[in-house]
Amino acid sequence: MEGVGRYRKLGGTIDDAAGEAFDKVAKMLGLGWPGGPELEKLAQSGNPNAIPLPRPLMGRAGCDFSFSGLKTALSQKLAPYGLAPLPHQFAANLAASFQQAVADVVADRVSNALKMMPEAGLLVAAGGVAANSVLRARLEEVAADAGLRFAAPPLRLCTDNAVMVGWAALETCQEAADLGLPRPDDSTVRPRPRWPLEEMAARFAPQESIA
Repeated sequence: MEGVGRYRKLGGTIDDAAGEAFDKVAKMLGLGWPGGPELEKLAQSGNPNAIPLPRPLMGRAGCDFSFSGLKTALSQKLAPYGLAPLPHQFAANLAASFQQAVADVVADRVSNALKMMPEAGLLVAAGGVAANSVLRARLEEVAADAGLRFAAPPLRLCTDNAVMVGWAALETCQEAADLGLPRPDDSTVRPRPRWPLEEMAARFAPQESIA
């Protein structure tokens, strides 16, 4: 992030985001909703090294990530049980091993991103998945190793999409006011579930602020 509404994308998901993967795996394990917190709670009584799982794209160049292979591997571990209830310790070990695999992949991808941006001074984790304590701690380590500050929302706000969207709008309006520009407003915009950051920047960022 170079400024309000100004982003440079270094990588992204090939399939699911980390939070989506958590929710889908939680459903496979028969956990409640929202899946992420339930999976983390179960993982607390598990061994993260008990069940070998793949780390998709880890060690490769770039910052893209993928979790489809990891989900498939986990489903194969569940297959022998069919519709039967899972033994608690097995489920806990599987949850912990999955959680660790995701943290390893994200940390690796972020480390690559930081090498591409030596000028960076702050690493931010946001979204619902930022509430996961294992992932958050791992990213704090990555930031510390790179000599960067680390920031993440309070846990109670991580899963509140309305707050995230509202705060982004507040920052955009405040920057416009600071620059003496009209408040960004376009009621003709149609919502899109996947909107490229670059296009958002070009449409909404105050042009005078882009050097």
